[in-house]
Amino acid sequence: MKLSRKEIKSLFNGWNLAWDKHDLNKVMTFFHDDIFFENWTGAYVKGKKALRKAWEPWFDNHGNFRFFEEEIFIDELHQKVLYRWVLEWPSAEPGFEDRTEIRKGVDVIHFKDGKIINKLTYSKTTIEIDNKKLSLHL
Repeated sequence: MKLSRKEIKSLFNGWNLAWDKHDLNKVMTFFHDDIFFENWTGAYVKGKKALRKAWEPWFDNHGNFRFFEEEIFIDELHQKVLYRWVLEWPSAEPGFEDRTEIRKGVDVIHFKDGKIINKLTYSKTTIEIDNKKLSLHL
C-alpha cells in the first residue's frame, strides 16, 4: 500500500496531534510492527513492542514536551519523509532545571504498508535555554 502525498501529510498531522496530547497509545498506531527506530545517540530498537517499552518512561516523565514542525519534505514515490522539528520541554540540565529547553533536529522516516517502518532521528549537539546556546555533554 502506497500513500499519496496528501495521505502522508494527513498522517503527519494526526501523528503530531497525538504527540501534542502525549498519547503514547495513539502515537504507536502510526508505526509498522517491524519499526526500526534510532535515536540521536545512535541507540536503537526494533519492533513496535520494543519501541513502546523504550518510550513509556519518556512519556511518563516528560509530559510537558512539545514538538513543532519546521519543515516537512515528502517523497511520495519512495515513501519517505524528511521532518525538521523543534522540541521544547522542561530542562534537566544542571542549573537550568525546569526552564524551557529547546532542541532542534531532523527525522528521516520511511513508510511501508502505510505505516512508519524506519524512524532515524538526528539532533543538534547544542540546546537553547534562556536564549543561551549550550553544548550537550556527549
